[in-house]
Amino acid sequence: MAEVKKLSIEEAPDTLSMDPKKFILWGFIVTIIMLFASQTSAYLVRRAEGNWVEFQVPLIFWYSTVVLLVSSVAMHWAYVAAKKDNFSTLKIAISITFVLGLAFLWMQFEGWKDLVAQNVYFVGNPSGSFFYVFTLLHGLHLITGLIVLFVTFTASLRLKVHAKNLRRIEICATYWHFLDILWIYLFVFLLYFR
Repeated sequence: MAEVKKLSIEEAPDTLSMDPKKFILWGFIVTIIMLFASQTSAYLVRRAEGNWVEFQVPLIFWYSTVVLLVSSVAMHWAYVAAKKDNFSTLKIAISITFVLGLAFLWMQFEGWKDLVAQNVYFVGNPSGSFFYVFTLLHGLHLITGLIVLFVTFTASLRLKVHAKNLRRIEICATYWHFLDILWIYLFVFLLYFR
């Protein structure tokens, strides 16, 4: 009687996997964090050297912060609507987020005009220069967030964002909430270390 040899097939160990687009997003977020960490470090070093002009942060920056917080609430509302396949609410919530993002950018521009009225310019004392650089860099990243929102909105129009396909809305929400948290960090930093 021939012995039946049992072949043992080694099972491959489970691998950690991540969606490639989410991985790219997190890599981008880490890069942005490193950028702003270096900028805030440079700010603190330069401030410690002296010759630093203090100025009043325009009130509109406070209002723009509230607008951005509300936009994050709308973004979360969009995510919840996508999970429930509530397509009309999804479109409304993304639209509200987009409009509030535009309003934030407009308010930042108005804040710059208020700074100019206080004789705080991009070129001049480093305190003003840093303020402009921080708000400009954040604004540029917010524009990329608006592009991601637009792409997600058009995908939702084609019903490509739904409970069984949440990747786009998850990426969009993660990035938008990150931009919100980043702004709060920058705003508090700039208020505290004037």
